[in-house]
Amino acid sequence: MVDFIVNYLTTLGLTGLLAGVFIEAMGLPFPGGIMVVLTGFLVNQGKLDFFSALAVTLSGYTAGSFTAYLIGRNLGQPFFLWCTKYLRITPERIKQTQSWLDRSAPAFIVFGRFLPGVSNLTPYMAGVSRIGAGYFLFYNTLFTLGWGGLYLLLGMFFGHNYRLISSYLNSGLPFVGLGLLALYFAYVYFKKQKKRIKNI
Repeated sequence: MVDFIVNYLTTLGLTGLLAGVFIEAMGLPFPGGIMVVLTGFLVNQGKLDFFSALAVTLSGYTAGSFTAYLIGRNLGQPFFLWCTKYLRITPERIKQTQSWLDRSAPAFIVFGRFLPGVSNLTPYMAGVSRIGAGYFLFYNTLFTLGWGGLYLLLGMFFGHNYRLISSYLNSGLPFVGLGLLALYFAYVYFKKQKKRIKNI
């Protein structure tokens, strides 16, 4: 699989990256993250330019996420619930995702992408909840810059061990996402407590 992606990127270049990242952002089962890492590997070899690769990653991911957001916003929850049986997503997972979204939309949009079973729901649920398009795009861009930049740099510096990196990304990133989400909610909680004490 990894060798196939390297050959795919070598042949199609940034056009192939754009298509792959777009599919990844739509929440479809596709190794978009590994593709970005391997793009970094090709950048290190001088076959691709870093800033062009980052711009393409940002463009493709934003376009895919916004397409998913528009599907959720315009077709609504009934259509989305109908699709879940084909995506193998349980109603409980949707309720949990909606709960996180209601608590803090920015944290959900940025950190929800790291969580398995939630990442592919993020843009759709943001659309279903009718979060403002500009609001969604702003926080989605923050995530994409961090995600794309990190993955490209990992590929540049450790690309020769890309098989090892891909296994770490698949197993470790969910814990990173949960940790960042927990830190964010702890920050919000203590901020509210401080404000409440101040008003007493």
